Amino acid sequence: MDRKIKKKKWTVKRIATYGGIALFAGFVLYQLIWADRRSRLRIDRDKVTISEVRRGIFQEFIPQTGIVEPSRTVVLDAVEGGTIKRVVAESGQMLQKGDVILELSNLDRELAVLSQEASFNESITRIRDTRLNITRNDLEQQNQLALIDNQLAIYGPQYERQKELYAKKLISKQEFEQTEANYFYNLERRKITYEAYKLDSISRIRQIRELNAAEERMKESLEGVGKILDNLIIRAPIDGQLSRPQLEVGQVVAPGQSLGQVDVVGSYKVRVPIDEIYLPRISQGLHATVPIAGKEYELEITYIYPTIQAGRFEVDMLFIGETPPGLRRGQSLRLRIELGQSSEELLLPVGGFYKDTGGNWVYVLDGSGQAVRRNIKLGRKNTEHYEVLEGLEPGELVITSSYENFGNNEVLILN
Repeated sequence: MDRKIKKKKWTVKRIATYGGIALFAGFVLYQLIWADRRSRLRIDRDKVTISEVRRGIFQEFIPQTGIVEPSRTVVLDAVEGGTIKRVVAESGQMLQKGDVILELSNLDRELAVLSQEASFNESITRIRDTRLNITRNDLEQQNQLALIDNQLAIYGPQYERQKELYAKKLISKQEFEQTEANYFYNLERRKITYEAYKLDSISRIRQIRELNAAEERMKESLEGVGKILDNLIIRAPIDGQLSRPQLEVGQVVAPGQSLGQVDVVGSYKVRVPIDEIYLPRISQGLHATVPIAGKEYELEITYIYPTIQAGRFEVDMLFIGETPPGLRRGQSLRLRIELGQSSEELLLPVGGFYKDTGGNWVYVLDGSGQAVRRNIKLGRKNTEHYEVLEGLEPGELVITSSYENFGNNEVLILN
């Protein structure tokens, strides 16, 4: 008797088929919902620069190149023109104040000076003669007063005696009247002479004062004329080192021509040209540092020049404390000029990444051998660090070298 065989619903084949479909659907669902679809790029860890984000002191500064100059320089200009008669001091020579550098000859000027000196001496002689005449006149008037006083000394007592004798009828009237007339005549004469002497004395004092002042002016002028010839001798105005162009005997020098300069040795300043965009932020008292022979020295802005040329202005800086040994005039120094006060900030080292990202994002290591792209915000910059405003935390590691070869990949796998 035939028996109906019941067909199995879940065969091995069916189970395998549905199982495969389920696995495929699960894989697709995982890819759609949970899978990391970010683009990746494998790179060599040794070929990138990895820097740590850390907190530190941020000091905004600008790098500039300055030129070493003597702190004080006195320019030698020819006050008088002439022909070089003798060159005494050579360029580079150390001088003491007053040392002769060179001598000029100017015959026309020398003759003019002699003529002026003769004229002033003649004027001084005339002034002295005039003062002598005034003094002589004063003495003559005093002599007249002395003669009158002598006459009064004789006629006064004589008049008194004869007055008594005449009252007693012991002398004639004519004799008494003669004595009386002489006495009163001399009294009146003394009064008139004394009044004239007083008036002449006032005028005489004024004249002598004016003559003395005129003589002093003449003497000063004479002395000034004598100094004109001193200008033909060029001397060192201060102690220092001479720098001058090549000068030869017989060479003609024009008035105002530069004949060199004398520099104070051992005291230096640094002249620094700065772009005009920094002008609002530069002020006297700002500090700068410069590395010389492995040691850092500090400077301070002491003077800001008011003129701007070719888009740059200049400042003078002096060393604070110790001056570097071995400085030479004209030597170039690479300085870092501080802008404002320092502050503690979150810092990211400067690197080539900024050129590719504009500072808007970086690759941050996540601790699993990968670097993930992250948006950040940077602030101020100096030559060493950027100020981090958003997106990074202290201790995180960031790739700071160039991103030029990374394309638009979001994840970098470090081998």
